[in-house]
Amino acid sequence: MSVIKYNPSHELFKIERDSNNLLQNFIHKFKDDSEDKDFLEASWAPLSDIIETDKEYKVAIDIPGVDKKDIKVSVSNGVLSIPGERKEESEVKKSNYYKIEKAYGKYFRSFNLPENIDMQKIDAEFKSGTLTVHIPKSETAKSKQIEVKIN
Repeated sequence: MSVIKYNPSHELFKIERDSNNLLQNFIHKFKDDSEDKDFLEASWAPLSDIIETDKEYKVAIDIPGVDKKDIKVSVSNGVLSIPGERKEESEVKKSNYYKIEKAYGKYFRSFNLPENIDMQKIDAEFKSGTLTVHIPKSETAKSKQIEVKIN
């Protein structure tokens, strides 16, 4: 007979898995598109900063360890979506860990975009583990200051 070390967190993972399965089944009865699938399959969400300037919005997302060719950015129905996956390094798996804080597996982030943007000019850059999406404001939407005459 073998002895298996009991880990109470396994019960929590089982509850989480079962809850996710129930949610997936419920959502897929009504709608089945790729954005929902990416969201439901994600095991973590990268940290992000959203910055507004006079000319644009910038969304900076930290995804170190992800290869540039594996990054996808899309805009659909006013939503910026960034699905992906950070794969665990195979040679590290064989080591003995003292602590694991980095998240691995599929990730997903989405952001509702404001109406005052120029969707045709959205672009992105990936440098030093940070994906930065530049979302220019439309010319007509840029704020202008006018002087109001008082009668």
